Amino acid sequence: MAHSLSAKKRIRQNVTARARNRARKKIVKDAVRDFVQVAASGEKAKAAETLKSTVKKIDQVAAKGALHKNTAARRKSRLQKKLNALTAKA
Repeated sequence: MAHSLSAKKRIRQNVTARARNRARKKIVKDAVRDFVQVAASGEKAKAAETLKSTVKKIDQVAAKGALHKNTAARRKSRLQKKLNALTAKA
């Protein structure tokens, strides 16, 4: 257990930051899941629209620091590849 006041404060701050970051990551996770479901259904127009909103959410979370910028870029790239495969297939 922490003894100094500053260490106790850091513990409190870490708990708050962890909850905030987990909530932000959950937003991204839900958005990605929605996109994958739409892409699996084969609706190209709706998938493109969903991808746009998903990418926006990923960028917002990365800007806040909950995701590393390279992680965000990798996820966006993978989602775009899924959309490209969907449009190339049809």
